[in-house]
Amino acid sequence: MATGVQPLKTGADAPSHPSLTPYWLAAPVAAYIGLILLYPIGQGIYTSFTQTELLSGVPPRFVGLANYQRMFADVAFWRAVVTTIVYTVLVVTTVMGTALLTALLMNNRFRGRTLARGIITLPWAFPEVAAVLIWTWIFSQQFGVLNVFARWLLPIPENIGWLTDPNLAMFSLVFMTIWKLFPFYSLVLLTALQAVEQELYEAAKIDGAGPLASFRHITLPGISPTLGMMTLLITIWSFRRFTSIFLLTGGGPASATETLVIRVYNTAFRFYDLSYGATLGAAGLVLALVITLLYFWGQRRWNPEAL
Repeated sequence: MATGVQPLKTGADAPSHPSLTPYWLAAPVAAYIGLILLYPIGQGIYTSFTQTELLSGVPPRFVGLANYQRMFADVAFWRAVVTTIVYTVLVVTTVMGTALLTALLMNNRFRGRTLARGIITLPWAFPEVAAVLIWTWIFSQQFGVLNVFARWLLPIPENIGWLTDPNLAMFSLVFMTIWKLFPFYSLVLLTALQAVEQELYEAAKIDGAGPLASFRHITLPGISPTLGMMTLLITIWSFRRFTSIFLLTGGGPASATETLVIRVYNTAFRFYDLSYGATLGAAGLVLALVITLLYFWGQRRWNPEAL
């Protein structure tokens, strides 16, 4: 006897009606990426193919690859690239080395460990502008406290120009960058160290492995994914670092600390050559993408299961 009640259709018999909810949820993120990130990048790349004069009121004029030809022949551009690479290599090696050493020390049990962990986070907690102003005073040739200690420790006839000597400006900039950045990476690496199973160290100790062997065969493999990702992030951030360099040295003296980002700013907003500044910015974007692709290529080659 018919009851008028239709059985529910399940499995293959159920009608296929894909839900639009995931797309609606992803729409704000897609709009943000498109409007805030992709559009400015696309506009900047387009500007690099034009001749745009900010103060003339003349509409942009398409010039093709003329700006790129100028860039490849520009000695100042290549000098900025070399300066950027030197600064990035120095920052990555010193910051990651200092962060790893500090994380290893903070991972041990000792009295006052919690207080020590709090103290090392202070440089990272400082606002960047305030930190640069403090270090500008420390490095000051006339009133800097660093010269006071240098006169005590070294037989020097006069104060050292830490920010005015082209041979010392990069050292001073890297030193300030280490102080500012290493706490964050140290805390991240400390978290990775605490995730390594302690049973592995106990088994290695029973087998007669020393501290160096345990570090090489247990600690490094355990934190290598975090170490690799942090290295990639600090490399990209060093490539685009602007505030601290601009406020501390402005790219000087004699362009000794003029990285590619500082060169882009000076070209576009000090010399009002917006088109060529956009060209330099596009070159910086390509360099950052190459570094990122090399990182993921290395990850896939040496650790196929990571990706």
